[in-house]
Amino acid sequence: MSVKNEKIGIFGSGLIGGSWAMIFASVGYQVQIYDIVPEQISGALKRIENELKQLEKENILRGTLTAQQQFKCITGTTDIKELVKGAAYIQECVPENIELKRKIYAQLDAILEDQTILASSTSTFLPSVLSAEMKRKSQVIIAHPVNPPYYVPLIEVVPAPWTKPEIALKTKQLLLDVGQKPVLFTREIEGFAVNRVQYAILNEVWRLVASGVLNVRDIDSVMSDGLGMRYAFLGPLETAHLNAEGWANYCDRYHQSIYDVSQTFGEIPKMEGPVVAEIAKQLEEMCPINKLPARREWRDNCLTQLSQLKKKI
Repeated sequence: MSVKNEKIGIFGSGLIGGSWAMIFASVGYQVQIYDIVPEQISGALKRIENELKQLEKENILRGTLTAQQQFKCITGTTDIKELVKGAAYIQECVPENIELKRKIYAQLDAILEDQTILASSTSTFLPSVLSAEMKRKSQVIIAHPVNPPYYVPLIEVVPAPWTKPEIALKTKQLLLDVGQKPVLFTREIEGFAVNRVQYAILNEVWRLVASGVLNVRDIDSVMSDGLGMRYAFLGPLETAHLNAEGWANYCDRYHQSIYDVSQTFGEIPKMEGPVVAEIAKQLEEMCPINKLPARREWRDNCLTQLSQLKKKI
């Protein structure tokens, strides 16, 4: 595999921005990371270089280019005009602050080029909210990764009502090219899909713990040792399809019990008050706060090995 001439801009040098840079560099795109603070860029580049070398050492580096070849594809800049110049695609990765994002989008709107796709990593804001005041709003789209994006391939691609159809299709194709798994929405919806499903699970998990049915360790085991093992390979719909003689048969068998149980779910919790403290206490017994970095590293290693297994299968 050789390097590519196309330029990819990364707006923001944090962990998500760095992960996106590594993803695009893995297949040879020319990646430029932007930040207003030079030390932030130098720190991000050093972190990326070390991570690429470690991945290569462990024989789990993405792509066919060496770690050094990939790192040479990544540069940094504090000049927003330099970031935009000639970019085919810009991935915005700044904190989830709507005023900050609107300020950034106004700056980019004034200098964005005709061919450039402007994508956001946001998990919170609809693309129409981000781009409503822009002249180049038709070039804006959401490309929301699942954290950590280098190890988890899913990307939610969500257009605004005015996003050009070809922008959505080009975004999807670009993400496929770098080895991600984009799902293209037909329209925007609050929470997209990952968070809507995740929140539904969290709501019921909360209710089961709050009512004393299960403790934190056991309810997490329901997912990690039960449902999660299925869902690592099959989605809930195909799981149901296989658990009966097809989906229609599953619905015929279980539609009433699903409906009846669902009626007992109760109100949507606000996740505040003493239950927060109790869940936090149990979680910190399982994984103390000072052990979070090591636990995240363990998680990333597990996800990497699972990703390799899925490719082999």
